[in-house]
This record gives sequence, C-alpha cells and structure tokens, in this order.
Amino acid sequence: MATMTMVQALNAAMDVMLTRSGDVVVLGEDVGYFGGVFRCTDGLQRKHGRARVFDTPITEAGIMGIAVGMAAYGLRPVAEMQFADYIYPACDQLISEAARLRYRSGGEFTAPVTVRAPYGGGIFGGQTHSQSPEAIFTHVAGLKTVIPSTPYDAKGLLISAIEDDDPVMFFEPKRLYNGPFEGYHDRPVVPWAKHPASEVPDGHYAIPLGKAATVRSGTAVTILAYGTMVHVAMAAARDAQVDAEILDLRTLVPVDIEAIEASVRKTGRCVIVHEATRTGGFGAELSALVQEHCFHHLEAPIERVTGWDTPYPHAFEWEYFPGPARIAEALRRVMEE
Repeated sequence: MATMTMVQALNAAMDVMLTRSGDVVVLGEDVGYFGGVFRCTDGLQRKHGRARVFDTPITEAGIMGIAVGMAAYGLRPVAEMQFADYIYPACDQLISEAARLRYRSGGEFTAPVTVRAPYGGGIFGGQTHSQSPEAIFTHVAGLKTVIPSTPYDAKGLLISAIEDDDPVMFFEPKRLYNGPFEGYHDRPVVPWAKHPASEVPDGHYAIPLGKAATVRSGTAVTILAYGTMVHVAMAAARDAQVDAEILDLRTLVPVDIEAIEASVRKTGRCVIVHEATRTGGFGAELSALVQEHCFHHLEAPIERVTGWDTPYPHAFEWEYFPGPARIAEALRRVMEE
C-alpha cells in the first residue's frame, strides 16, 4: 500500500475516476498544463488529454456555469476553485442552478458536479487566501459538503463525491496538503509519511458520505471537529490529558447525527471546534443539534472554539487560529462544570 500526501491522494482519486468513466472531466484555472497551483492535478492532462482535463479563464462564475451545463448534459465535472476565498462569484450558479436542478426539473435532470476548493489558514495567506466558507454552503438545500482530514479519507471521499448524482462541495484543508498539523506553528513540520492515515490503497475505493469517524475514543467529553482541526483537537486532548472522544465529521451535510448523539450521550459533554468565524459558523448548527438530541444527557454547557468574527488577520495568524491551547481551555471549562 502506497504512502501518500493529501495532494497525491486527491490526484489519485481524480486519476481513478477519469480512467473509470469517460463522463468525468476536470476543469479550472491552471489545472491542466500547470497541474494546479497546489499540484493536485499534476500529470492528469498529459495522461487523459486536453479534452478531459482543461484550463479555464479566470472566471469562477464561468467555471461553475460550464460545469452545471456539462452536468445537465450527462457529464460528471470536477471543478476546481483555486482558493475557497474566490468561490463567491460562483455562488449564483452553485445555489440557484446546481443545487436546484433536480428539484426544479422534477428529477428529470441532476447536477453531479464536484467542486474542489482549498480552504483554511495556517499558511500566512492573509484575508484573501485563508477563509473557511463552508457554512455558507451547508445552508443551501441540495448541496452536500465534505471535508477530509487525511490522505486516506481524501481519496475515498473524493471518489464518493464524484460518483454522487448531486452537487458536492469538497473543501480541502490546504494546511494538511503535505503533512498533518497539530497547531504548533513553532515546531518542525511533520510529513504525512509518519502518519498511519497516509497509507492509501491503489485503485478504486469509496468512503460513504454522511459517515463520521471516531479518531480517538474517550469517556469524559466529545470533541466535534473536521479538517485541520481534527489534528489540533487530538493534540489538545493529549496535552491537556483529558479522556476526550474525538469525532472527525468528514461530511457536514449530510451530518452523521447518529454518531454525534451516541458519543455525547456517552460522555455528557461536548466541545465543537472549527477554524471559520464564530457567528453563523457550522459549529452553531452542531450545537443546536446536540442540544436537541442530547439535552437530558448534558452535564455542562456546550463549548465552541472557533476563529474570530473578523477577516483572517495576517499579523495575528496564530491568535485567530484555534490552536491546542484554546481547545485545552475549553476542555477544562466543560470538565469543571
């Protein structure tokens, strides 16, 4: 079994699907000849041809409009937004067209579009290259939202997304592209090769959408996280010496409420972590779901650890970023109740 970075795993997933089906195409800015700004599509055009993997003009609205039309015609486009921060011009096509196509056509047409978008901070990208806009799309009926945290999950989830008959937002935590990150920016970078989830099977395999993964078992408190925050939460629980159970949600919509409910009912406490801004973040939806489903089992108020309600500040990157110290403080608060 090969050891891969997340970049290589994503590349392998697209390669598998391009090989398996002539209906799959990859499009976006610099995805063809250059292989993508993060190299996720490197070599795919050379292997599959310029008609299957092709560059587009710098127009996110145009990329999505083309993808929706292709999907209605019967293709399975994989559209890359170079950064999630640039996705906003594409929102009309995503929300008004892709998400609504099945409903408005009475099931006659579907939009099997996968939208790949690198998101999140921790790379000193500043306010225009560090945003986490996932909550915007979880609010839209008709869109699914997926966020992997390991190379193994990245490949299996991307294959499932491409095979899905409805549009899928696939947000990729770019801080994890080349290695796991525990939130300690002043420590040496660790490569994926030293992480067990970097072992990625060859060929086709799919991880079902809507299924969370328990990445750390515990009995004292449940931590709900996704993307980069899964690794940061692991470090926080370890360093705070708290017997925390950590759920990697993997899919935000549809969310695995059964796994969440089972864990919180067991532990009686819940901490929710995400990098996005606090107000209106997906953590608020998770908090409401936990309150609705687990109210009589809660021993303490639900805690949220998030980014600030500000643009991502370049000068205060690590104060904004929900690091292990902030998560550990939240764990101590819920344990004291």
